[in-house]
Amino acid sequence: MSIDPLSDGHIHTSLCHHATGSMEDYVLAAIKAGMKEICFLEHMEEGIDSHRTTWLTEDDFAVYFIEGERLKEKYGKKIKIEIGVEVGYNPDHVDLLQKRLSQRSWDRIGLSYHFHRPVGEDYHLNLVSKSDIRLQQLPLEQAKRIEEAYYANLTDAVEKIPAAVICHLDGVLRYYPGRDQVEPPWHLIEALLDTMQNNNVGLEVNTSGLAIRGEVFPCRKILTMAIQRRLTLVAGSDSHRPEDIGHGFEKLAEIVRQAQLQ
Repeated sequence: MSIDPLSDGHIHTSLCHHATGSMEDYVLAAIKAGMKEICFLEHMEEGIDSHRTTWLTEDDFAVYFIEGERLKEKYGKKIKIEIGVEVGYNPDHVDLLQKRLSQRSWDRIGLSYHFHRPVGEDYHLNLVSKSDIRLQQLPLEQAKRIEEAYYANLTDAVEKIPAAVICHLDGVLRYYPGRDQVEPPWHLIEALLDTMQNNNVGLEVNTSGLAIRGEVFPCRKILTMAIQRRLTLVAGSDSHRPEDIGHGFEKLAEIVRQAQLQ
């Protein structure tokens, strides 16, 4: 099993409201870093009630595509550029997500699940945020239920969203104070990986985890489970600054090798 360290498949820009730098800034940084391929993967969400908007509108996506095509034309002889989307699954708005995705020709569709609506509530928790106070205050048992819902909903999403890859698979509750006390629901993770295998969906090895927890997303155990199922592995930095392109990619070959030995 191999992974390409010269291809960065997960890049954001200032269009998503929580990153810096223009699309061209990232292209130039990638060329300087010796990358042969990059994929912009900007956020699409639907029906989310959150105090902070971290996704693109349809008008934003129009600008995104125009600029992406310009950059492909300008730098295509130096680097391959793909224009993709990181679609956040919302089980309450599947039809709208499917409709929006079908209206454009994406080079790659990444799948994630950032926002969760607790039972009986009308707001969404940002499951990957360190600034959502409500997440910080969750009782442990509720956190466990939310993590179970996370994997169950991703499994459902794989069947309904035409995704090529799942992003930062075990990044859920990454900033939750009781994170170490929440044992991953391994039976649900196995079910998700099996569904990915059946639908030919790849797994992102996301190096942003190195700075957050000292280990890529997903953890070695999940990576080993994915390798056993022969899932395609895709390198992603989840860059939010141009200088983060390809961050930690020099470690990827050894990370994959160690996972294969398990």
